[in-house]
Amino acid sequence: MGRRVVITGMGLISPLGLDLPTSWQALQAGKSGVGPITRFDTTDYACKIAAEVQGFNPGDHFSAKELRKIDLFTQYGMVCSAEALKDSGFRIDDGNAERVGVYIGSGIGGLPIMETTYRTLLERGPKRVSPFFIPAMILNLAAGNISIQTGAKGPNMALATACATGTHAVGESYRLIAEGYADAMISGGTESGVSALAMAGFSSMKALSTRNDEPERASRPFAADRDGFVLGEGAGILILEERDAAMARGARIYAEVTGYGMSGDAYHISAPPEDGSGAVRAMSTALERSGIRPVVVDFINAHGTSSPAGDEIEVLAVKQVFGDHAYKLVCGSTKSMTGHLLGAAGGLEAIVVALAVAENVVPPTINQENPDPECDLDTAPEVKREMTVRNALSNSFGFGGTNATLILSKHQY
Repeated sequence: MGRRVVITGMGLISPLGLDLPTSWQALQAGKSGVGPITRFDTTDYACKIAAEVQGFNPGDHFSAKELRKIDLFTQYGMVCSAEALKDSGFRIDDGNAERVGVYIGSGIGGLPIMETTYRTLLERGPKRVSPFFIPAMILNLAAGNISIQTGAKGPNMALATACATGTHAVGESYRLIAEGYADAMISGGTESGVSALAMAGFSSMKALSTRNDEPERASRPFAADRDGFVLGEGAGILILEERDAAMARGARIYAEVTGYGMSGDAYHISAPPEDGSGAVRAMSTALERSGIRPVVVDFINAHGTSSPAGDEIEVLAVKQVFGDHAYKLVCGSTKSMTGHLLGAAGGLEAIVVALAVAENVVPPTINQENPDPECDLDTAPEVKREMTVRNALSNSFGFGGTNATLILSKHQY
């Protein structure tokens, strides 16, 4: 598909750490980022736990004036973008700015500021609503502010495809570079949805785990006793570059983006079809576009949210796509440690897959002491797996029946 595209830099804020090295170390160690919610009183909530980002101080990164204009999801995205650019060594200047784009999505956008502003409206009236409320809330302002912050003047876009957002953003950035619309992209997802309203909504859907007495054991993808997902937050941002230009400047290359697939279920607003057909088509399209044979895929970072139906259907889909080889690869879920970052999940998990490819190590899937017999693939239970990772998939599936798959591969010089 046109020009080759590689990943040269990454930035991460997660429930496991405030930067990429800390989060990656915790992922390899099998640490859980889930704990009791600290942001609001959960007395009346069935679910009292979440995977919150701990220790993030906005004042370390932004002035008081700036913080009036940007909600937490934008803050996460801006800080991660700065880390990713520094990690890549890529510089944006007058000579290349118009060829560098930003494509960063969010599943929800500024939900916390919506809550606080509505409270202000009710208690103090419309004249006390901040003029910065709308720019702080709308989800494309993460991409907009990152463009302003970095000087990137190329394609500037955001999308919202629920839990597939981050993966779609990286995949679409890949296409923009491959097809010549840009030479480099700042791409991924960011989310700050741990709020009273979000928790109430997801609780009403009975989508969340209520294992409140054991928060660190609540997110248990593929386990027989899983009872729902754990809400998380954070951001995962990647620098994608045209391969020849990256090599010419001597960039370190983590992995090459070799495949991207997407599909729609046309089935249900929040449940996948029982035959897994949408997931099958997303994975199959990614493989077909990449030219990579299923038998040389070593790792799948599954969507694996810990939902009772979703995990089993994803395993079924993997078996349909990979046949007997499904039992020879690792199909795990880092959501067992990070919770579900919604629109940011795909960004974080693309980073996980890139590091797995670069370092030949697959993080564990924790809380696997009671495996579901229907989810019988190798999840690298409890302990990281040191193994050769030639090609790896990252799956993301979202409400509305939207599906996305990325394939990352070792860069072949």
